[in-house]
Amino acid sequence: MPAVKTLYSREIALLPDQAALLLIDMQNYCCHPDGGLYRNCPAEERTTRYGWYRRQLDGVVIPNLQRLVSECRQSDVEVLHTNIEALTTDGREQSLDYRISGILVPKGSWDGQPIDALAPICDEIRLPKTASSVFNATHIDYVLRNLGVTQLVIGGVVTDQCVESAVRDACDRGYLVTLVTDGCTTFTPERHRNSLTALAGYCRQRPTEVLIDEFRGLRDRTSLR
Repeated sequence: MPAVKTLYSREIALLPDQAALLLIDMQNYCCHPDGGLYRNCPAEERTTRYGWYRRQLDGVVIPNLQRLVSECRQSDVEVLHTNIEALTTDGREQSLDYRISGILVPKGSWDGQPIDALAPICDEIRLPKTASSVFNATHIDYVLRNLGVTQLVIGGVVTDQCVESAVRDACDRGYLVTLVTDGCTTFTPERHRNSLTALAGYCRQRPTEVLIDEFRGLRDRTSLR
């Protein structure tokens, strides 16, 4: 008999017990106004270089991710956090790219902590990473498979670097990925738009409001069981 053809699609709504939310680098280093990313940057350059990024973070991304996290917690959807943080105080084990780029968030430092607005609660999983992709620098793939996760919702910073790396690597490992389009940002609107365009061939893309409706749908279906 001829083999039955399987129809594949990225456009699959979130399923109960199979989805997780991953927040990328929502930490003091790059999201707090006093973080290490800006520490040696003169005030005028900080406004020029990071002004749009800061406005997006404070006015759009952080509030939207707070709403998504709240919905996930109410729906018993796993929330995972990954942050740039070395395993050592001098970062000697970090990726070559991080060392070339001058990125060092020492083990246990304030810069490595999640911002207060999106701090993990209870026993939510936090994975420190020492390279752009959480899939290359941590054991997240092992963790997600043990959790039974097949669908990953991703938000955080910055869109065209660590977020984009996570999306591509997750897809290559067989996860269905949804990128929160207004729950991530980078340093210019052009870079953000270009990254979303580049990632369109890898993942489903949805704004926060649509995903909140899906999470509420998960909760409603679960309550009817």
